[in-house]
Amino acid sequence: MRPILPALPILLALALPVAAQEAALPPGLLGAEILPGWSNADGTRIAALQLRLAPGWKTYWRVPGEAGVPPILQFGGSENLAALRLVWPAPDVFEQNGMRTVGYHDGLVLPLVITPKEIGAPVTLHADLDFGICHEICVPVHLDLSATLDRPGAADPVIAAALASEPRKLPGRARCRVAPIRDGMRVEAAIALPPMPGEVALFELASRPMWVSDTLQHREGPLLMARAEFVPENGAPFPLDQGDLRITVVSAAGAVEIEGCPAP
Repeated sequence: MRPILPALPILLALALPVAAQEAALPPGLLGAEILPGWSNADGTRIAALQLRLAPGWKTYWRVPGEAGVPPILQFGGSENLAALRLVWPAPDVFEQNGMRTVGYHDGLVLPLVITPKEIGAPVTLHADLDFGICHEICVPVHLDLSATLDRPGAADPVIAAALASEPRKLPGRARCRVAPIRDGMRVEAAIALPPMPGEVALFELASRPMWVSDTLQHREGPLLMARAEFVPENGAPFPLDQGDLRITVVSAAGAVEIEGCPAP
């Protein structure tokens, strides 16, 4: 039976400023805040969520691997918010005790691209966050963060560095075969990329969270051949839209992202 991760329990609730509440933070979490960022000429705003972790601790990417804890990030109740896009920096792949997880060590800066309903008016952002942090133990954390973004702001090199580490988009580089299995769907991809040191292919569906197995992969010349299994909550085959497939290949040379994986 595939592991289905339970909902995370609430351990902590806080709002900005965080510094006054450091004593309430769980082990491994040194602080959390919304970085206000800056306004763009088109009226959109760049802000970020920042998690600061103790040395050696890690948190998880949007697809955390078989043994990881998937983050749940919600922004309901925010004011003057028409749209919000998360910009995930390229993650690291961790191997420990024969298990693979995907995430970030020592902290995370997660940029937010915000479109206000009313351009030029303040945006009040409410972030309801559930995520896991791990070192020798794993701790589930719940945070409520709030901030009012009402000033033009200024360029923030911390946010800019996180934006720059987003995987590079490379459309049209993969072809996939999809087949049903007992409890979901198997995807086999042929990815046209030159060999990169430490390369690992990571699969997901762009439109919906779902448990995905660790990737099995090998090289066939210029092709990275990778396979993973998708298992929905009901543990049954489902109509998988190949246009919804997203493959991220991380390596020591950087990360690339491929949207869509049509049949050969």
